[in-house]
Amino acid sequence: MSETPLLQVSNLATYFHTRAGVVKAVDGVSFALKRGQVMGLVGESGSGKSITGFSIIGLIDAPGRVEPGSSVTLEGRELVGLSGAELRKIRGRQIAMVFQDPMMTLNPMLTIGTQIRLALEAHETVSGGEARRRAVAALAQVRIPDPEGKVDFYPHQFSGGMRQRVAIAIALLHRPRLIICDEPTTALDVSVQAEILSEMKELVAELGTSLIWISHDLAVVSALADHVCVMRHGKIVEAGPTLAVLTRPEHPYTRALLDALPSRAAPGTLLAGGIGADVAPPPRKPRAETTPVANATHYVVIDHVAKRFSQTPGLFRKLAQKAGLSRPPAAVQAVGGVTLELKRGEALGLVGESGSGKSTLGRIAAGIYAPDSGSVRIAGAPVMSSGGNPHKITTQVQTIFQDPFASLNPRMTVGDSIAEGPLAHGLVDRAGAKAYVAQWLAAVGLDPSFAVRYPHQFSGGQRQRVAIARALAMQPDVVVCDEPVASLDVSIQAQIINLLIRLRQELDLTLIFISHDLSVVRHLCDRVAIMYRGQIVESGPAGAIYDHPQHDYTKRLLAAVPVLPAPVTN
Repeated sequence: MSETPLLQVSNLATYFHTRAGVVKAVDGVSFALKRGQVMGLVGESGSGKSITGFSIIGLIDAPGRVEPGSSVTLEGRELVGLSGAELRKIRGRQIAMVFQDPMMTLNPMLTIGTQIRLALEAHETVSGGEARRRAVAALAQVRIPDPEGKVDFYPHQFSGGMRQRVAIAIALLHRPRLIICDEPTTALDVSVQAEILSEMKELVAELGTSLIWISHDLAVVSALADHVCVMRHGKIVEAGPTLAVLTRPEHPYTRALLDALPSRAAPGTLLAGGIGADVAPPPRKPRAETTPVANATHYVVIDHVAKRFSQTPGLFRKLAQKAGLSRPPAAVQAVGGVTLELKRGEALGLVGESGSGKSTLGRIAAGIYAPDSGSVRIAGAPVMSSGGNPHKITTQVQTIFQDPFASLNPRMTVGDSIAEGPLAHGLVDRAGAKAYVAQWLAAVGLDPSFAVRYPHQFSGGQRQRVAIARALAMQPDVVVCDEPVASLDVSIQAQIINLLIRLRQELDLTLIFISHDLSVVRHLCDRVAIMYRGQIVESGPAGAIYDHPQHDYTKRLLAAVPVLPAPVTN
């Protein structure tokens, strides 16, 4: 006799009834989950995977609703149709959820101990002393150092990885039968991600909890899940044991997802499925080329650059300091005497964990931050002016940021955003601005007619293309890319990588590519520099660094990267 599934989802349909029509976010999804099983639910943005998780736990708000005929049973009990009060008794106790952003779980106004106590009191009666003891034990269970002290911390006093551990600790409080994790490691460094994956494996084995791990990262799912379901357009298109699906995919969509991964292609080649392979050649530069440097090895020179950040004290802190009652806040050494050199047309990957100083170094290289000491020169000319009020004095270096929505003015059309810089610097006149913008939109694979749209009218991948067009419209020779593909879907990431490969070849661009995604860096970059606590601890050709790392920190980073099983060829 076969074991009764812990969770049985049958013909689940979740539709959003809007003025524009009905959106079928989840459309006839069925699967079963055994006790102690880990299931990966994978797919790209808009596939319906997160809505599936929210539907199971009853967190769908109007205009969305779970349609009649849908069934979700937990240990034989039907959850669809339960009242809000009945669902609240189940949430946290029998089913828990860990969100992508831990601040969706944590209240910034309350200490972690208080929040754990409130979570306990939602389902049982506990004394203050017992609540504190269990809070400390919960933090210790997810490997938070010094749990007795950290239990009195506020969320802002934890790093992103530590906040995610706290959210997992709260989800585990009542030893739920099922935990649904919605992209909980997407924004985390590879080493922190590896620690959390390892802990989740141990906790599932120890507690016998079942787990649904929602993600678009196939390598992460391969490291954790027993079974995988691939979703597209609200439907499951392929399901089966993880190893079988990821090594012998049967559905064309699953094969396309796997083929778009950098780890499945030779470094520097165009990725399968990426639109970037079909990009029209960009317009040639109308301005005169930069005078060649005598020694092309020293095209970009970052020379002994250092940067410290100190907190600006408020009025009361200043008064306390003058009275000798308070000390000035300690400055943080973000970058400490870094020297790097790039050849013309080279791509350098700058790799490190959050807080390593890589983004600060990139912004110094781009002329956004002035260094406290040292200098940055391109083709022998300084990027920043000297003196007491240094500012950027060249357009030769531009930046592509991680979040294009934050870097684009929501009140300006994308055409105006792209034209703004070139107009200000005389690279184009008003009469030619429209045609100039159209050329650059076409260069990044977008319809020139999109120039009249606003940023919110684009998808995430399209917005990143607009951000690239805006940077390249300034006709730079050097581009600093600060995590430009972080959090993008596999196929969108492939499109942006292909675009950068193609444009680099066409324009002879020099790239400084900042990322914590080591597979992307390996694919795109000629050389790699590993950054740790404000210092470059190892640098060299990408192949040599990845195949024969020398520094212990580099070895730890590479060991933490989840690896997809090799495909099986018939």
